[in-house]
Amino acid sequence: MLRDEMQMASGSTMASRHEQAMRDALDGRRTGIRAFLPFFGPAVIASIAYMDPGNFATNIQAGAGYGYALLWVLLAANLIAMLFQALSAKLGIVTGMNLAEMCREQYPKPMVYAMWAVSEIAAMATDLAEFLGGAIGLSLIFGMPLLAGMVVTAIITYLILIMEQGGFRRMEILIGAFVAVISLSYLIEMLIAPVEWGSVAQGLTTPRLPDTNALMIAVGIVGATVMPHAVFLHSGLTQDRIRPANDRERRMLVRFSNREVVIALAAAGLVNMAMVIMAAAAFHLGHSEVAEIETAYHTLTPLLGGAAASVFLVSLIASGVSSSVVGTMAGQVIMQGFVGFRIPLLVRRLVTMVPAFAVVLMGVDSTKALVVSQVILSIALPIPMLALLHFTSKRSIMGDYVNGMSIRVLGAVGATVVLCLNFLLLAQVAGLF
Repeated sequence: MLRDEMQMASGSTMASRHEQAMRDALDGRRTGIRAFLPFFGPAVIASIAYMDPGNFATNIQAGAGYGYALLWVLLAANLIAMLFQALSAKLGIVTGMNLAEMCREQYPKPMVYAMWAVSEIAAMATDLAEFLGGAIGLSLIFGMPLLAGMVVTAIITYLILIMEQGGFRRMEILIGAFVAVISLSYLIEMLIAPVEWGSVAQGLTTPRLPDTNALMIAVGIVGATVMPHAVFLHSGLTQDRIRPANDRERRMLVRFSNREVVIALAAAGLVNMAMVIMAAAAFHLGHSEVAEIETAYHTLTPLLGGAAASVFLVSLIASGVSSSVVGTMAGQVIMQGFVGFRIPLLVRRLVTMVPAFAVVLMGVDSTKALVVSQVILSIALPIPMLALLHFTSKRSIMGDYVNGMSIRVLGAVGATVVLCLNFLLLAQVAGLF
């Protein structure tokens, strides 16, 4: 009891210091990089969704099967993600409401419940990817059964989530540490793998889909890169962080948020590209059949050495645990926003964990389940994208912060790209081509 009280007091002290640092920056008592740093955090938390185990699955398949050819898909998806995460953060700062709450206030109830149902399905698909990723990593390192790995991942996730009671800054620092581990892991992979940088440049700048199977991988990449729950979560992370006292402070908050989004999502985008590049360099010539995370691990050892394989697993576990934490945070924002009530943390965990455990118990191939989960996310993605674009383009909601014409056009293009990819995927599934 005494230790819990001391931890809560410590968290309260950290939160107070951080709030004072933000207030000093808004009042002009902190300048330069010192003014920006206290606001660095929400986009970092959202960015972990862009490095979850679903990305590992789709990126391995993209690199092994098509070399560097699909890097342009990642680049385009990352630019779209930057735009929509910035708009989500702006909505929270300007209105003091998150995206799900805004949907509940602005749309008819039947539509709100339908949006909530689709968003919950997306949350389950997200948890499926995150739990499987962490469990696969633990299984390969410690030789434990996949189901046991999922249980361990669930316990670690729950313990980390309890930390949020000590204040949001602790969670931001912890998630930032996970991001650093994943990023460092892939920097090491880039130094080990024999990368053809000329082909990398061509893959980034030459849009093409080599065959119809590449379409499903491309849709999975989009679903794994532009995440529906991250779009919902970001507005929730910024809405209550600090209340601006006037329009000048509000503009400062939006400006700081935009900078953070660019930095955090650029880092996430580089990590994703590094995943594809590593898979292309290691597997495309001679091992293009590699499509599973477990196979990738076992194949990396003879090709690039044990160090590369171990680093790969460390990054996978860090990704699985941290993205599971962020997924639960997003699920709480979605449920509370759409239906207006908060449920206990443990219950929230169980709601989205059950489908993941069911998939494992049924013996479904884990990597295939990961890819399918990302396709589900891509199909669910237009809902938050279109709603966000709608709200941030209404002057009655945003006032002077309403989207300008260029942002509306770019947002419409991004949403159209996602919708077109989805229609193509559905046509392929229906056997139309």
